[in-house]
Amino acid sequence: MDDQERRSMPLFSIGIVKKLTELTARQIRYYEENALVFPERTTGNQRLYSFHDVDRLLEIKDLLERGINLAGIKHILTEKEHKNPKDARVTDKKVRKMIRNELLFETGKMGKSNMLQGEMSRFFH
Repeated sequence: MDDQERRSMPLFSIGIVKKLTELTARQIRYYEENALVFPERTTGNQRLYSFHDVDRLLEIKDLLERGINLAGIKHILTEKEHKNPKDARVTDKKVRKMIRNELLFETGKMGKSNMLQGEMSRFFH
């Protein structure tokens, strides 16, 4: 296992991430809703964050403290990923995670939050 894989492993609960980043749970969830971080989900739907996620949250926090708005942060992070494609590698696992998060967000808005637990859950592991 290389360092990149280790740093991508989902290890930390939101409580630990709150302590490491000094962000509130609501802030962390808000950044997830806005597709800035993509934590893994356990079968019980608990968020688990990797070292990369913690680093990204700290970077978001720093950019906000410098007065950059959310749109600017998205642009900066996107540009950064384009310049360093090693960090921007989109694996099958990452694509499934992004789609799952989007479905959770959209179905939650429509009041169908248990959709993924039923019919769609077979696609996300």
